[in-house]
Amino acid sequence: MDIISQLQEQLNEMAMVAVNTFGTLQRDAPPVRLSSSYPDPLNPNPNPDDPASQPPPAPGAAAAGAAPPPPQAPPQPALDLAEQPKAMSHALVLAAKKFDALVAALPLSSEEDQLKKIQELQAENEDVGLELQKQLEAAELELQQVEVLFNEATDNCINMKKPD
Repeated sequence: MDIISQLQEQLNEMAMVAVNTFGTLQRDAPPVRLSSSYPDPLNPNPNPDDPASQPPPAPGAAAAGAAPPPPQAPPQPALDLAEQPKAMSHALVLAAKKFDALVAALPLSSEEDQLKKIQELQAENEDVGLELQKQLEAAELELQQVEVLFNEATDNCINMKKPD
């Protein structure tokens, strides 16, 4: 694989790691209180003892009595939320270093060298173009000869004439 393709692949990998890192940071970030006039996102019921803040009972709840609390799902193993962003950031840094190493491996050339290389490539392109044009003309000539022979053969078959 050439160096440019490797650079493109590495850049795609860096983009993927960055998106995953930012998504993880956003997912795991604690909610932030925007203003003191908004309720606290971590405590939706700031005054649990205040009867006015209690939700009204459901219509059938009084007749049913005290219902047992619903069973809770077993706790899932806690993810190490402090280590995951560090590991993802480390992967992003490693991908950036690999990209930098690939960039450093690119051949260096001056503008004059690049212009000279472009002129050489253009001259080579013209030579190849002339060769292709000659081959095309030869192929067209051969096609005309084949068409003449084909027409003679079909005329001979139609007229039931033996070939010369």
